[in-house]
Amino acid sequence: MRKTLLIATPLFLLFALVAGSATRGSPDLSKPGTIRVTTRGVEDQYVDRGLSGLGPGDLRITRQLVYNPSITPKAIGHSDLVCTYTASYARQCSGTFTLPKGKIVVAGTVTFRQFYELAVIGGTGLYDNVRGSLTVTLVKRNPQREVLIFRLLV
Repeated sequence: MRKTLLIATPLFLLFALVAGSATRGSPDLSKPGTIRVTTRGVEDQYVDRGLSGLGPGDLRITRQLVYNPSITPKAIGHSDLVCTYTASYARQCSGTFTLPKGKIVVAGTVTFRQFYELAVIGGTGLYDNVRGSLTVTLVKRNPQREVLIFRLLV
């Protein structure tokens, strides 16, 4: 019994240490922050899966390049967003923004493409376990350009 306890105690401590570090966020992002970037649409595909015209089950698949013009004129990342229409005017969306130090994952409903807000539900790398919101404002239709403001919590 004593031998089992001597072996089990270090294993339990190791497991507790690993499990504890797996549930914490990135050590690099230690306080709330805001990221302001712009996007330029590069692909926007509509898939009509039901009756002709916008309706439940139809898809919109969007890919954008992400820019931070105050740092560089070149793209710093990209985004992939998939929206499923739930009505002719509303859609349920989820997407991933790939940035230099990790990815930010968002989800929520979009009614008006000109201005909407999505929940930040997680991420990877620097953005591991972040939460918060993403506010999107359309500034130009063709080519599509948007201003994005991520409000991140850790």
